[in-house]
Amino acid sequence: MKKICVIGGGRWGQNHIKTLFAMGNLGGIVESNAERLQELLAQYPVEGFTEFDRAVERRFDGYTVATPAPTHHAIAKKLLSEGLNVLVEKPMTLSAETSADLVATAERNGAQLMVGHVLLFHPAIRKIKEVINAGKIGQLYYLYSTRLNLGTVRTEENVFWSFAPHDISVLDYLVGSPTVGIESKGSKFLQKNVYDYTMTQLTYPNNVQAHIFVSWLHPFKEQRLVVIGSRGMITFEDSSAEKEIKFYDKHIEFEAGNPVKVENPTEIIAYDKKQPLTEELTYFVEHLDKIEVADGKSGLEVVKVLEKAQELIDKQNTD
Repeated sequence: MKKICVIGGGRWGQNHIKTLFAMGNLGGIVESNAERLQELLAQYPVEGFTEFDRAVERRFDGYTVATPAPTHHAIAKKLLSEGLNVLVEKPMTLSAETSADLVATAERNGAQLMVGHVLLFHPAIRKIKEVINAGKIGQLYYLYSTRLNLGTVRTEENVFWSFAPHDISVLDYLVGSPTVGIESKGSKFLQKNVYDYTMTQLTYPNNVQAHIFVSWLHPFKEQRLVVIGSRGMITFEDSSAEKEIKFYDKHIEFEAGNPVKVENPTEIIAYDKKQPLTEELTYFVEHLDKIEVADGKSGLEVVKVLEKAQELIDKQNTD
C-alpha cells in the first residue's frame, strides 16, 4: 500500500488528510504547529512531524503540498531534488520561472510532479471531455467559464489568481492545448492593490475562443461552464444542487445562404457523481510511476496564463 505524507494541516490540507486516510494511503502529516499536529494525530493515527526535513528523510511514496502558495516552490523543490514524488496544490507557484524550475527539477531527479487542479478529476468535466472527443457537439467553437460569488475576498492575491487557476486548467484540458493568445481586463473596488473582478479572453489553436469571468463581488454564487460547437452545446453548473450536464441539440444551418436555427429537445447526460478530490488523490497514488493528467508541464501553462493576464491587467490600469 502506497503511503502519502500531507504537508500542511490547514483547511485544504485537512481535506487531503481526511481523504487519504479514508483511502488507506495516509502515511504522515507535517504541521509546524505542535498543538495542531497533536489534534490531527489524535484523529488520524499516523506519523507526525513538526519539522519538514524529518518528513523528507522518511521518504514516503509521495507527498502532497497543501501550504500557502508563496511556500510551494521551496517545499516542492526540496522534495523533487530528493527524487520524491509530489502533488503541489494550485497555483503551482507564483511565477512561471519558479514553476519551470520545478518541472526541470522533477525531470532531472526522476521524480513525478503533479499539480492540484482538482476539477480535472471532476467526473462531470471528464464526461464533457468524453462528449467533445466523441464529436457530439461537432467542431468546437468557443467555451466560457464563470466563477462568481460574494467573498471570500483576499487581501494579498487578486481574484484572478485566487479563482481562475481552476478555469484555465479546465479550458486547456477540454480544448486539448494551452492557449496561444491572452487579453485581460480587471478592476479594483475594495482595496488599492487587489483586483476584485477580471474578464480574460483566451485564444486557442484552430480559432477556438474562450473567456473566463471571475469576481468576488457578485450577488449570488455561480460556477458555470458552457461549451459551444457546430452541432450542439453543453452546460454544467457546479454551483447548482442538481449539478447536471445538459446537452442542447441546437445549432445554426444555412439554407440558400440564410441562417436557420435548428432546435431539438435538451438531453441530460448522465455521469458518475464521485468526489473530485478522492478521484484526484487516487490518480496520484496509482500513477506515481507516470503522471500524465495535471502534470507539472500543464501546471506551468496555467501559471503562464495567470502571469500574463496579471501583466495585461496591470498595464491597462497604469496606461
